[in-house]
Amino acid sequence: MRAIQVEIHYDFICPWCWIGQRNLAVALAAPGIGETVPVHYVPFELNPSMPVEGMDRRGYRTRKFGSWARSQSMDAQVTAAGLTAGVEFHYDKVLRTPNTRLAHRLMQFAQSLDEPKKTTALYHGICAAYFSEGRDIGALDTLIAIATEHAFDADGVRSYLLSASGNAEIEVQGGGANRLGIHSVPTIVIAGDIISGAQPPSVFINALRSAVERRAA
Repeated sequence: MRAIQVEIHYDFICPWCWIGQRNLAVALAAPGIGETVPVHYVPFELNPSMPVEGMDRRGYRTRKFGSWARSQSMDAQVTAAGLTAGVEFHYDKVLRTPNTRLAHRLMQFAQSLDEPKKTTALYHGICAAYFSEGRDIGALDTLIAIATEHAFDADGVRSYLLSASGNAEIEVQGGGANRLGIHSVPTIVIAGDIISGAQPPSVFINALRSAVERRAA
């Protein structure tokens, strides 16, 4: 029986993508589902024109949402939702909004090695580095350090990220998302069913079990 295909369309500056991924992880651990389901991480750049060095987060968020107070209110909502999902947001430590292209390319590198557990751990690690620790995930050395913390070879990562590798794939995948009608993240596709937003684990469990039943029929 063919494996169920799961895609996570994400960007690392989207906190709901981290929450959605953790909720999906809970669903994948449900009886009769988990180990047989490959997960593919599909990059979606929310700010493709962001300067390579990123921007001051307070200034960026104030311009985007009209006031720093509104941004802080939204951060508080995310922080509460994160606790339910088992992840911690410490926005007092997050000083910059990064350009995420390099982080997406690191995920491309990880997925090319076909080690799904390490890739998922790396995704979680990048999110935690940014949202919990306030590290600059747009910086080469930061990403190499995070990759090394998750058992990836530092020299291999550095060589890949200093090349142009992964850029073409990101552009192609962005076009694929447009063809599917995906214009926001997180969007999780389970066996062709498109689920928008950081849904609770029960939604993903139902979608996965439905897919299992369809495959068995």
